[in-house]
Amino acid sequence: MERIVAWHFSDPACPWAYSSRPAIARLRWRFGDQLDWRLVLIGLSESTARYEELGYTPARMATGWRKFQERFGMPFGRGVKPRMGATTRACRAIIAAREESPELGYAALRALQLMQFTTPGLLDDPDDLRAALADLPGLDAEAIVASIDDPEVRAAYEADRDRSRSAAGTPTHVQGRHAESDGPVRYTAPSIVFEHPEGGSIEVGGFQPFESYDTALANLDSALERRPPPSEAAEAVLEFPVGLTTAEIAAIMRPSDLEDADLLRTERELIAAVDAGTVASEPHGSDALWLPPGAAAADGAALTEPVAA
Repeated sequence: MERIVAWHFSDPACPWAYSSRPAIARLRWRFGDQLDWRLVLIGLSESTARYEELGYTPARMATGWRKFQERFGMPFGRGVKPRMGATTRACRAIIAAREESPELGYAALRALQLMQFTTPGLLDDPDDLRAALADLPGLDAEAIVASIDDPEVRAAYEADRDRSRSAAGTPTHVQGRHAESDGPVRYTAPSIVFEHPEGGSIEVGGFQPFESYDTALANLDSALERRPPPSEAAEAVLEFPVGLTTAEIAAIMRPSDLEDADLLRTERELIAAVDAGTVASEPHGSDALWLPPGAAAADGAALTEPVAA
C-alpha cells in the first residue's frame, strides 16, 4: 500500500525547525509508517555575510535561543559560539547521509541540530561536523564529511534548494509563512507538504502546532489509523531506542489534543524510570536524551532519528 509522502523542509541552523521536534515526534508516534518522510534541506546560508550585515552576532543568537527554550522546551546550551557559521556544508553532510538511507539523513539532522543548539560547535567546521556525526550507528562520519564537495552531493543539495524555493503561489505563500531572504519565495522550516498517493496535497507552512498537522492529515485521508499515546513514558523511550528529549516525550504523552504537554510530570516519570533501571539518560544542554538501558554512549554522542516513528 502506498503511503502519504511528507515533504519535510528543514535546516540544522533553524531554531524553529529544532523547536518543532516535539510536534513532529507526536505526529510520528500517532501515524507511524503510514507516512513516508522525505527530508528537504533548505540551505539557509551559503556564508555568514548576510547575517552579519543584519547585525546578528553569536551573543544575539544565544540570547534569542533562550526564548525558544522557555517557550517550546527543547534543550539549549548556555554558551556563546566563537563566531557565526553558515549552514551549507552541514546541509550537504545531511544530504550525503540521506543518500545512504532516509533514516541516516534524519539521524544526521538530529545530531547536527543538537550540536548547533547545545554546544559551541559550528555547522561549517569540518572537525565539528565529524565529531557530531562520529557515533551515529551505521554512518561513517569521516566519509560523509569528505563527500560534502562531491558533485553528486552538490547536485542533490542544489535540487533541495530549488524545491525549497518553489513556494510562490502556494498556500504557504498565501498565508505569509514563506520567506524571500535570498530572492525566490521559499518554504520556511519546518514546512511540511503532505501528498496523497492517489492525488491531492495539503501544505502546513512554517512553524505550526501539532494540531495543524493532524487536521491536515484528517482532511487528506480520514482512513488513517491513529495510535493513542502510551501509558508510560518509558514505553515511548523503548520504542525509540536512539533517544528522545523530555519535550518530545511529553508531546507523545499528551492524553488528548485538548491537553498541553506536561514537561515537569514527564521528567519526574523519566527520572523515576532511570532510578528503576528501565531508562537511561544522556545530558544535552539544558535537558537530556532519554534512552533504553545500555543505549547511552560513553561520550554522550549517540544520536539518531527514531526510525520506527
